[in-house]
Amino acid sequence: MRDQREKQQAASEQLAGIGRDILVLTRNELYLNMRFLDVALSGFSYVMDLSAEPAATDGFVIYYHPGRIGGLYKENRVDMCRLYLHMVLHCLFRHLIGRDGRDRRLWDLACDIAAESITDSMYIRTVRRGKSWLRQETYRKLREEMKVLTAQKIYGSLERWDLPERRLADLEREFFVDSHQYWPEDEDLERKQEIENRWRDQSERLETEMETFSKEASSSAGDLLGQVKVENKERFDYREFLRKFAVLKEEMSIDQDSFDYVFYSYGLSLYGNMPLIEPQEWKETKKIEEFVIVIDTSMSCSGELVKKFLEETYGVLSEQDSFFHKVNIHIIQCDDTVQSDRKVTCREELREYMDQLELKGEGGTDFRPAFAYVNELLERHEFQQLKGLIYFTDGQGIYPAKMPPYETAFVFLEEDYEDRDVPPWAIKLVLEEEEIENMSGGKSEEKGDTAWI
Repeated sequence: MRDQREKQQAASEQLAGIGRDILVLTRNELYLNMRFLDVALSGFSYVMDLSAEPAATDGFVIYYHPGRIGGLYKENRVDMCRLYLHMVLHCLFRHLIGRDGRDRRLWDLACDIAAESITDSMYIRTVRRGKSWLRQETYRKLREEMKVLTAQKIYGSLERWDLPERRLADLEREFFVDSHQYWPEDEDLERKQEIENRWRDQSERLETEMETFSKEASSSAGDLLGQVKVENKERFDYREFLRKFAVLKEEMSIDQDSFDYVFYSYGLSLYGNMPLIEPQEWKETKKIEEFVIVIDTSMSCSGELVKKFLEETYGVLSEQDSFFHKVNIHIIQCDDTVQSDRKVTCREELREYMDQLELKGEGGTDFRPAFAYVNELLERHEFQQLKGLIYFTDGQGIYPAKMPPYETAFVFLEEDYEDRDVPPWAIKLVLEEEEIENMSGGKSEEKGDTAWI
């Protein structure tokens, strides 16, 4: 019996060793053709796992079924290389931690499509193979809706298409490569942060490497660099961003920090209803009181997206600890001239403005008229302590020559990341349509045509 157990253990170790050898050989083959991925390819340890079909990763370890990857390597080394690269791409783009409450089945499929679309775009012999009709049609349909096939955008398309079960299963079979069984749950925040910390650094390093030292070699890497740029784009919490425009001011409120409960309680016990110290009724707080929102009303900004942008501003305005009770907000519509100016002093007025929103003007984009108009408001003492201006736009315009006496932020709306040269005195914030829709929790009810598959 003991000899049998030893033989089984020896056989298991031999299988594990063969599996590790296959993964190392595959990694080396990829490295010879994609040196810009050197660190990312070597960022795993290997563990045998008979439940992995054929392999899986948690961002740190590649779990493999030795029989499955052995058969894959023997039949077609290109498929084995694609499997390894597929898992690396999942990690680089943090697909493992990006579900955030989305439907798991659709998210898994969206991530597989995103990773495979990059591999299919590469002109590298190690991973090059023909594309099926279904795969080609899927990419074609998605590219009608987006420029870069990110998992988040693909997920949105899959939701809108509302595919029947049979079509969805066809796509899952077509794009399945690895198991996602070791991806962390949304609630496992500590593990998700570990993965983010490790792979964001790798992704930023890859972007730098592809744009500099390996620029020539990376030209054959298809859509990889474009996808990396999109994924590495810094994302902001718009609510925290708005709080940059807060000012320090006294308001009527009990200051709990300066209130001494010991003396207060002692007075009540000694004199009955006469506390020794009353709480202070004024408190210094840092909240938003005055700022300007300029909306670019050139033909490129849709009314629905503007309304969602204002919805998030309204959400922050509704938070008691963010704004003073009375505010002074000017909402200016401008294309190449100032079209309208609406003064808002409370959240009710902002709600009324959004309900009756009508964009005026469809000319070109020129930022200077709005700044000149705000300067006129300052000269007329319309503001007491103007902290900042937010310009919501998605186009390139003419900037003012001089820095204004208040903080300025240009919020760009564009489908995919593309660098904008704003003046050095301005803050640049780039938002995609999906991010604005997520601000207000909005979801499109529109269903796409699914007759193509």
